[in-house]
Amino acid sequence: MTPDDRDRDRDRDSDTGLLGPGWAGSPVAHATGDSAYLRALLDAEAALTRAQAGLDLAPAEAADAVTRAADPARFDVRSLAERARAGGNPVIPLVADLTAAVGESYGPYVHRGATSQDILDTATMLVTARALEPVLADLARTERALARLAAAHRDTPMPGRTLTQHAVPTTFGLKAAGWRSLVLDARDRVTRVRAALPAQLGGAAGTMAAFEAYGAQDATALTEAYAREVGLVAPPLPWHTLRTPVADLAGALAFTTGALGKIGEDVLTLSRTEVGEVAEGSGGGSSAMPHKANPVRSTLLVAAARRAPQLAATLYGCVAAGDERPAGAWHAEWEPLRELLRLAGGAVRDAAELAEGLRVNAGAMRRNLDLTRGLIVSERLSAALAPRLGRARAKELLTDLARRTHAEDRPLGELLAEEPELKDLDLTALADPARYTGFAGALTDRALERR
Repeated sequence: MTPDDRDRDRDRDSDTGLLGPGWAGSPVAHATGDSAYLRALLDAEAALTRAQAGLDLAPAEAADAVTRAADPARFDVRSLAERARAGGNPVIPLVADLTAAVGESYGPYVHRGATSQDILDTATMLVTARALEPVLADLARTERALARLAAAHRDTPMPGRTLTQHAVPTTFGLKAAGWRSLVLDARDRVTRVRAALPAQLGGAAGTMAAFEAYGAQDATALTEAYAREVGLVAPPLPWHTLRTPVADLAGALAFTTGALGKIGEDVLTLSRTEVGEVAEGSGGGSSAMPHKANPVRSTLLVAAARRAPQLAATLYGCVAAGDERPAGAWHAEWEPLRELLRLAGGAVRDAAELAEGLRVNAGAMRRNLDLTRGLIVSERLSAALAPRLGRARAKELLTDLARRTHAEDRPLGELLAEEPELKDLDLTALADPARYTGFAGALTDRALERR
């Protein structure tokens, strides 16, 4: 096999998202790829030299030289990945290559005083910050589309379902407003995490001793200068084994995928053939059944929601990180965190497309309200009849009429009209499911006030 053949085989084996349709081709997939990580690693290295130069700990010429050399196009990401096995992380071979690229005069200022975790953690926070921008943008798209649905269907009645069965009527507006509330909860969590992403600078064991040896007088000043250079927050302490930032990120991303998964679950139920209350704007086809328009966006949302908690659990497990740098716990974070970012990024893209194209079938909702022949309003009837008949008699009558409704295949309202005790009641209004949606409209209005 020639070198060209091997290169082609490697390209065919690269991770393009063939088995990840939920995130393949998304902005977050691009922002979290190996090339994006390489860029972030180089940005972190160049920023470190610039921060030291800004405090007169390195020549300005060294900062310029390192920044010029830190061009991702000059580095072979596949070679770095393969050589990373020797030291257990990609920073070690990267530092060697960057030092060589800078040249003899200023090469000694590359990575000076830092440890591999400083650079990789900072790069991970940079990748995360860049990836969360499209996540927040798509959450905003989703929220706006759901707000429009909620307002348009404020008073559109539909069956409320509990434990898979018809319970009492609700409105589609209130359901959409609930979805939007979850999206806003996710937005708020992601926004807080994004604003708190920290740089990492601690040196070999979190004491910053090497920086002092190279002339630093103030640990806080250097950390703040470094954080400014990379556009991240300056942490109060090195967080090599204080993994709060990663745990908080895991929680926000897992919640986001779960919140969007709730929307997907509901749409899957409501778009079943026999329900037909909603439909995705552009369903996916089937390889064997030409008539199908599968709810693909919802399916992918649910798939992401199923996977995200386990990835987050791995990251939470890494909070128990021993010593001043753990063996294995830190290394275990890298792939689950990237996969969680990708899942969330793909999910918000799918959620935005789903919400913007969702078709609502108000007629099907009305038809489904009548499937139980009026029994869906038995709660209301019980409340209305108890003062007239007494609680026990009202319960006895409704239980009997419910049985007859099924046995005789007749509407509950029709059977009620035959009861002498109820002749003077407006049974048509009482038995109409569309007139028993409670405060759904007002609750929808209140939910839509949230910004």
